[in-house]
Amino acid sequence: MRSIRIALVGLVALVGSLLVAAPAQAAPAQAAPAQAAPVFKAPFACGQKWTYSHHSAEVRQALDFVRSDGGATSGAPVLASAAGTATRHYEANGAGNYIVIDHGSGWKTYYFHLNAFSVATGAYVGQGQQIGTTGSTGNSSGAHIHYEQLLNGVGQRITINGAALAYPGSYGSYHLTSDNGCGGGRYWVDTFADATGYAQPNTNDAQGVLNAGTNYVYCKVWGQEIRGANGTYNHWWLKTDLDVTYAGKNGRGAYVSAYYLSRWGNDEARDNGGAVIPNC
Repeated sequence: MRSIRIALVGLVALVGSLLVAAPAQAAPAQAAPAQAAPVFKAPFACGQKWTYSHHSAEVRQALDFVRSDGGATSGAPVLASAAGTATRHYEANGAGNYIVIDHGSGWKTYYFHLNAFSVATGAYVGQGQQIGTTGSTGNSSGAHIHYEQLLNGVGQRITINGAALAYPGSYGSYHLTSDNGCGGGRYWVDTFADATGYAQPNTNDAQGVLNAGTNYVYCKVWGQEIRGANGTYNHWWLKTDLDVTYAGKNGRGAYVSAYYLSRWGNDEARDNGGAVIPNC
Protein backbone atom coordinates (compact mmCIF):
# COMPACT_ATOMS: atom_id res chain seq x y z
CA MET A 1 0.00 0.00 0.00
CA ARG A 2 2.77 2.36 0.92
CA SER A 3 4.41 1.96 -2.47
CA ILE A 4 1.11 2.63 -4.24
CA ARG A 5 0.56 5.77 -2.10
CA ILE A 6 4.05 7.02 -2.95
CA ALA A 7 3.42 6.38 -6.63
CA LEU A 8 0.13 8.29 -6.51
CA VAL A 9 1.78 11.21 -4.75
CA GLY A 10 4.50 11.24 -7.39
CA LEU A 11 1.94 11.18 -10.15
CA VAL A 12 0.04 14.14 -8.64
CA ALA A 13 3.29 16.08 -8.31
CA LEU A 14 4.20 15.33 -11.92
CA VAL A 15 0.78 16.49 -13.19
CA GLY A 16 1.06 19.64 -11.05
CA SER A 17 4.47 20.46 -12.46
CA LEU A 18 3.16 20.04 -15.99
CA LEU A 19 0.25 22.37 -15.26
CA VAL A 20 2.57 25.01 -13.83
CA ALA A 21 5.02 24.67 -16.67
CA ALA A 22 2.40 24.85 -19.41
CA PRO A 23 2.66 28.26 -21.15
CA ALA A 24 -0.33 30.61 -20.90
CA GLN A 25 -2.25 30.99 -24.15
CA ALA A 26 -1.65 34.31 -25.88
CA ALA A 27 -4.52 36.81 -25.69
CA PRO A 28 -6.21 37.40 -29.05
CA ALA A 29 -4.64 40.28 -31.00
CA GLN A 30 -6.50 43.57 -30.65
CA ALA A 31 -6.98 45.76 -33.72
CA ALA A 32 -5.32 49.16 -33.43
CA PRO A 33 -7.91 51.83 -32.65
CA ALA A 34 -8.78 54.17 -35.52
CA GLN A 35 -7.22 57.59 -35.14
CA ALA A 36 -9.83 60.27 -34.51
CA ALA A 37 -10.11 62.66 -37.44
CA PRO A 38 -9.77 66.42 -36.95
CA VAL A 39 -13.02 68.36 -37.26
CA PHE A 40 -12.40 69.38 -40.86
CA LYS A 41 -14.00 72.53 -42.26
CA ALA A 42 -14.59 73.59 -45.86
CA PRO A 43 -11.40 74.56 -47.73
CA PHE A 44 -12.80 77.96 -48.76
CA ALA A 45 -13.70 81.23 -47.05
CA CYS A 46 -16.40 81.88 -44.46
CA GLY A 47 -19.84 82.54 -45.93
CA GLN A 48 -18.98 81.42 -49.46
CA LYS A 49 -21.15 78.75 -51.11
CA TRP A 50 -19.53 76.22 -53.44
CA THR A 51 -20.93 73.24 -55.32
CA TYR A 52 -18.98 70.01 -55.67
CA SER A 53 -18.69 66.82 -57.71
CA HIS A 54 -16.71 63.58 -57.89
CA HIS A 55 -15.03 61.89 -60.86
CA SER A 56 -15.31 58.10 -60.71
CA ALA A 57 -11.71 57.77 -61.94
CA GLU A 58 -10.46 59.37 -58.72
CA VAL A 59 -9.35 56.56 -56.45
CA ARG A 60 -8.75 58.63 -53.31
CA GLN A 61 -12.36 59.83 -52.83
CA ALA A 62 -11.55 63.41 -53.82
CA LEU A 63 -14.17 66.09 -54.34
CA ASP A 64 -13.83 69.05 -56.71
CA PHE A 65 -15.31 72.41 -55.60
CA VAL A 66 -16.36 75.47 -57.65
CA ARG A 67 -18.18 78.57 -56.43
CA SER A 68 -21.95 78.71 -56.77
CA ASP A 69 -22.77 82.01 -55.02
CA GLY A 70 -21.95 84.30 -57.92
CA GLY A 71 -18.36 84.93 -56.87
CA ALA A 72 -15.29 84.03 -58.92
CA THR A 73 -13.71 80.61 -58.42
CA SER A 74 -10.36 81.58 -59.92
CA GLY A 75 -8.21 83.43 -57.41
CA ALA A 76 -10.49 82.67 -54.45
CA PRO A 77 -8.60 81.96 -51.20
CA VAL A 78 -7.99 78.30 -50.34
CA LEU A 79 -8.06 77.73 -46.57
CA ALA A 80 -6.60 75.04 -44.33
CA SER A 81 -9.49 72.80 -43.32
CA ALA A 82 -7.67 71.87 -40.09
CA ALA A 83 -4.44 72.91 -38.37
CA GLY A 84 -1.16 71.23 -39.28
CA THR A 85 2.17 71.47 -41.08
CA ALA A 86 2.04 72.47 -44.75
CA THR A 87 4.32 71.41 -47.59
CA ARG A 88 4.35 72.78 -51.13
CA HIS A 89 4.51 70.55 -54.22
CA TYR A 90 4.34 70.76 -58.00
CA GLU A 91 3.29 68.13 -60.56
CA ALA A 92 3.21 69.43 -64.13
CA ASN A 93 0.91 66.81 -65.66
CA GLY A 94 -1.26 66.15 -62.65
CA ALA A 95 -1.96 68.15 -59.50
CA GLY A 96 -0.10 71.28 -60.61
CA ASN A 97 0.72 73.48 -57.63
CA TYR A 98 -0.58 71.75 -54.54
CA ILE A 99 -0.36 71.85 -50.76
CA VAL A 100 -0.35 68.89 -48.37
CA ILE A 101 -1.17 69.54 -44.70
CA ASP A 102 -0.11 66.93 -42.14
CA HIS A 103 -2.57 67.05 -39.24
CA GLY A 104 -0.93 64.29 -37.18
CA SER A 105 -2.16 60.79 -36.24
CA GLY A 106 -1.92 59.75 -39.91
CA TRP A 107 -4.34 62.39 -41.23
CA LYS A 108 -3.46 64.61 -44.20
CA THR A 109 -5.40 66.89 -46.54
CA TYR A 110 -4.51 67.72 -50.15
CA TYR A 111 -5.35 70.86 -52.16
CA PHE A 112 -4.62 70.61 -55.92
CA HIS A 113 -4.35 72.99 -58.92
CA LEU A 114 -3.52 76.12 -56.91
CA ASN A 115 -2.86 79.32 -58.80
CA ALA A 116 -0.38 80.45 -56.14
CA PHE A 117 0.96 79.44 -52.75
CA SER A 118 0.37 81.57 -49.63
CA VAL A 119 2.56 79.65 -47.16
CA ALA A 120 6.07 78.22 -47.17
CA THR A 121 7.01 74.55 -46.93
CA GLY A 122 7.26 73.52 -43.28
CA ALA A 123 4.97 76.31 -42.05
CA TYR A 124 2.50 75.46 -39.31
CA VAL A 125 -0.94 76.72 -40.35
CA GLY A 126 -4.06 77.21 -38.29
CA GLN A 127 -7.52 76.13 -39.32
CA GLY A 128 -8.95 78.80 -41.62
CA GLN A 129 -5.55 80.20 -42.61
CA GLN A 130 -5.09 80.94 -46.30
CA ILE A 131 -2.65 78.48 -47.90
CA GLY A 132 -3.07 79.45 -51.55
CA THR A 133 -5.45 80.69 -54.22
CA THR A 134 -7.74 78.65 -56.46
CA GLY A 135 -6.45 77.96 -59.94
CA SER A 136 -6.19 75.48 -62.79
CA THR A 137 -2.52 74.47 -62.83
CA GLY A 138 -1.47 70.97 -63.89
CA ASN A 139 -3.97 68.64 -65.54
CA SER A 140 -7.10 70.74 -65.09
CA SER A 141 -9.78 72.01 -67.45
CA GLY A 142 -10.87 74.95 -65.29
CA ALA A 143 -10.37 76.62 -61.94
CA HIS A 144 -11.48 74.50 -58.97
CA ILE A 145 -10.29 73.13 -55.63
CA HIS A 146 -9.48 69.43 -55.81
CA TYR A 147 -9.66 68.37 -52.16
CA GLU A 148 -8.75 65.10 -50.42
CA GLN A 149 -8.70 63.72 -46.87
CA LEU A 150 -6.31 60.80 -46.31
CA LEU A 151 -5.68 58.52 -43.32
CA ASN A 152 -2.35 56.67 -43.45
CA GLY A 153 -2.20 57.27 -47.19
CA VAL A 154 -5.70 55.97 -47.93
CA GLY A 155 -8.39 58.31 -49.24
CA GLN A 156 -11.36 58.79 -46.92
CA ARG A 157 -14.90 59.97 -47.56
CA ILE A 158 -14.86 63.78 -47.32
CA THR A 159 -16.32 64.91 -44.01
CA ILE A 160 -16.98 68.55 -43.13
CA ASN A 161 -17.95 69.57 -39.59
CA GLY A 162 -18.39 65.89 -38.78
CA ALA A 163 -20.86 65.20 -41.61
CA ALA A 164 -19.96 63.06 -44.64
CA LEU A 165 -20.63 64.75 -47.99
CA ALA A 166 -22.44 63.24 -50.95
CA TYR A 167 -20.54 62.21 -54.09
CA PRO A 168 -22.54 63.57 -57.05
CA GLY A 169 -21.31 62.99 -60.58
CA SER A 170 -21.81 66.62 -61.62
CA TYR A 171 -21.91 70.11 -60.18
CA GLY A 172 -25.11 71.79 -59.04
CA SER A 173 -26.78 68.98 -57.11
CA TYR A 174 -25.13 69.73 -53.78
CA HIS A 175 -23.75 72.93 -52.27
CA LEU A 176 -21.68 73.68 -49.18
CA THR A 177 -21.51 77.01 -47.32
CA SER A 178 -18.30 77.50 -45.36
CA ASP A 179 -17.96 78.45 -41.72
CA ASN A 180 -14.17 78.17 -41.90
CA GLY A 181 -12.30 81.19 -40.57
CA CYS A 182 -15.41 83.07 -39.51
CA GLY A 183 -13.67 84.41 -36.42
CA GLY A 184 -15.28 86.02 -33.41
CA GLY A 185 -14.49 89.74 -33.48
CA ARG A 186 -17.22 92.39 -33.86
CA TYR A 187 -17.07 95.75 -35.62
CA TRP A 188 -19.43 98.64 -34.98
CA VAL A 189 -21.56 100.16 -37.74
CA ASP A 190 -24.62 102.41 -37.47
CA THR A 191 -25.75 103.00 -41.05
CA PHE A 192 -27.95 99.97 -41.63
CA ALA A 193 -31.36 101.67 -41.49
CA ASP A 194 -33.87 99.71 -43.60
CA ALA A 195 -31.19 97.50 -45.19
CA THR A 196 -32.36 93.98 -46.04
CA GLY A 197 -30.51 91.00 -44.59
CA TYR A 198 -30.00 87.82 -46.64
CA ALA A 199 -29.14 84.20 -45.90
CA GLN A 200 -26.08 84.39 -48.20
CA PRO A 201 -24.04 87.22 -49.78
CA ASN A 202 -26.58 87.68 -52.58
CA THR A 203 -30.18 88.79 -52.96
CA ASN A 204 -31.72 85.35 -53.47
CA ASP A 205 -33.13 84.73 -49.99
CA ALA A 206 -34.30 87.74 -47.98
CA GLN A 207 -34.25 87.34 -44.19
CA GLY A 208 -35.88 90.61 -43.18
CA VAL A 209 -35.10 94.30 -42.60
CA LEU A 210 -32.27 95.33 -40.31
CA ASN A 211 -33.12 97.78 -37.55
CA ALA A 212 -31.44 101.18 -37.45
CA GLY A 213 -29.13 102.17 -34.61
CA THR A 214 -25.85 100.82 -33.29
CA ASN A 215 -25.20 97.39 -34.79
CA TYR A 216 -22.28 95.01 -35.25
CA VAL A 217 -20.75 92.84 -37.97
CA TYR A 218 -18.22 90.02 -37.73
CA CYS A 219 -16.41 90.21 -41.05
CA LYS A 220 -16.85 90.64 -44.80
CA VAL A 221 -17.13 88.25 -47.78
CA TRP A 222 -17.01 88.90 -51.54
CA GLY A 223 -20.42 88.43 -53.12
CA GLN A 224 -22.98 89.77 -55.56
CA GLU A 225 -22.36 93.33 -56.77
CA ILE A 226 -24.90 95.85 -55.49
CA ARG A 227 -25.05 99.10 -57.47
CA GLY A 228 -26.86 102.30 -56.59
CA ALA A 229 -28.60 104.89 -58.76
CA ASN A 230 -25.78 107.40 -58.20
CA GLY A 231 -23.12 105.05 -59.61
CA THR A 232 -21.77 103.77 -56.31
CA TYR A 233 -21.37 100.03 -55.95
CA ASN A 234 -19.97 97.34 -53.68
CA HIS A 235 -19.15 93.63 -53.91
CA TRP A 236 -18.57 93.17 -50.18
CA TRP A 237 -21.20 91.65 -47.91
CA LEU A 238 -21.04 91.81 -44.12
CA LYS A 239 -21.79 88.89 -41.83
CA THR A 240 -23.95 90.46 -39.15
CA ASP A 241 -24.92 90.02 -35.55
CA LEU A 242 -27.82 92.41 -35.89
CA ASP A 243 -31.40 92.63 -34.70
CA VAL A 244 -33.19 91.13 -37.67
CA THR A 245 -36.86 90.25 -37.40
CA TYR A 246 -38.69 88.30 -40.08
CA ALA A 247 -42.10 86.74 -39.48
CA GLY A 248 -41.41 86.92 -35.76
CA LYS A 249 -38.17 84.95 -36.04
CA ASN A 250 -34.71 86.04 -34.95
CA GLY A 251 -32.52 86.27 -38.03
CA ARG A 252 -29.13 86.90 -36.45
CA GLY A 253 -26.24 86.05 -38.72
CA ALA A 254 -27.81 87.38 -41.93
CA TYR A 255 -25.66 89.10 -44.56
CA VAL A 256 -26.11 92.69 -45.64
CA SER A 257 -24.44 94.44 -48.57
CA ALA A 258 -21.67 96.84 -47.60
CA TYR A 259 -23.22 99.19 -50.16
CA TYR A 260 -25.55 100.24 -47.34
CA LEU A 261 -22.62 101.57 -45.35
CA SER A 262 -23.39 105.00 -46.73
CA ARG A 263 -20.03 106.52 -45.77
CA TRP A 264 -18.15 104.02 -47.89
CA GLY A 265 -18.61 102.87 -51.48
CA ASN A 266 -16.71 101.48 -54.42
CA ASP A 267 -15.67 98.20 -52.82
CA GLU A 268 -14.80 99.52 -49.39
CA ALA A 269 -16.02 97.85 -46.19
CA ARG A 270 -15.10 99.81 -43.07
CA ASP A 271 -16.57 100.29 -39.64
CA ASN A 272 -17.65 103.66 -38.29
CA GLY A 273 -14.22 104.34 -36.92
CA GLY A 274 -12.75 103.99 -40.40
CA ALA A 275 -11.12 100.59 -39.71
CA VAL A 276 -11.19 98.07 -42.54
CA ILE A 277 -13.48 95.15 -41.66
CA PRO A 278 -11.49 91.88 -42.00
CA ASN A 279 -12.28 89.06 -44.37
CA CYS A 280 -14.26 86.18 -42.92
